[in-house]
Amino acid sequence: MSIEERKRKSDFILKESNTLEENYQIKIYKPSQKTAWNSFVKEAKNATFLFQRDFMDYHSDRFQDHSLLVYKAEKLVAVLPANISNSELHSHQGLTYGGLVLGKKTTFEETLQIFKSLLSFLKEEGVEVLNLKLLPKIYHQLPSDEIDYLLFLVKASLVRRDITSCVFNENPLKIASSNRLRGIKKGEKNELQVREEANFKPFWIEVLEPNLKKVHNQKPVHSLEEIELLQSRFPNNIKQFNVYKNDEIVAGATIFETATVAHAQYISANEIGRQTGGLDFLFKYLLQHFSHKKYFDFGIINEEQGKKINQGLLNWKETFGGRSIVHDFYEIKTENHELLNDIFI
Repeated sequence: MSIEERKRKSDFILKESNTLEENYQIKIYKPSQKTAWNSFVKEAKNATFLFQRDFMDYHSDRFQDHSLLVYKAEKLVAVLPANISNSELHSHQGLTYGGLVLGKKTTFEETLQIFKSLLSFLKEEGVEVLNLKLLPKIYHQLPSDEIDYLLFLVKASLVRRDITSCVFNENPLKIASSNRLRGIKKGEKNELQVREEANFKPFWIEVLEPNLKKVHNQKPVHSLEEIELLQSRFPNNIKQFNVYKNDEIVAGATIFETATVAHAQYISANEIGRQTGGLDFLFKYLLQHFSHKKYFDFGIINEEQGKKINQGLLNWKETFGGRSIVHDFYEIKTENHELLNDIFI
């Protein structure tokens, strides 16, 4: 039976546990399970609003969704946001991060059985490789490194590692760079103003899109219509901050806010913004505005699949007190589920 046929049928596949009496069951996500999925994600210990179906499904036309739900005794105990491509399962390629999403009370031994069941299920489905990109630890609401250890046991290959720069707000570093302080002063002298706005169009059309095209010949990951749609669905999580000089927009940042992190999804300034210290002025404001969050995440500074670092971008973020954490991508052979047998002594 093909992957597509199995998906349409979407039967439960029962997996016998080696150390627990209960069976774990895997089911491929269907739209009828949206409420159950969202409810689980909201209460998970290692999830953000990006895993909500209203976020994941905005680009469903670009990806063949193959997300998985794990049940134990008919109770949902884990989910895996995923899509399938060329007979490989990907921890969803349309999301910045992903991984196995677990409940707050899930123990290590339960996580072991869940992960083993997933790999075994995928092997039977004809999926030879699981590509898993982990949720950076700053987004965890409770310790959740079980999967890191299990990846070691199944001999997962680390295929990519990005660096993201973040400020730890419980022990922030002072802005000590003369360049940053000079930029902030320049912004004050030019009487720049920061405004939080619900309208994304000025930033997208007048700053972000022209700047990306000129500097990188690229477009934003999200179109204006997509970011407006997502913000309408998640108004408490997606926020826009713009910088104005004499009522003319000169810079801005789009913030994705989660339980523990304020993440700068987009950062950009036009020529006037660069000349007047627009981004320095803006980020001094944002660091103060989001100081109640555990972390402020400036975002990755890598290019070429993690193998190169944009040094100028790194230096700019570090002068605000940002320091590095990693974002890992793994490749797992599903046949290695057998390596999770008999690990307890």
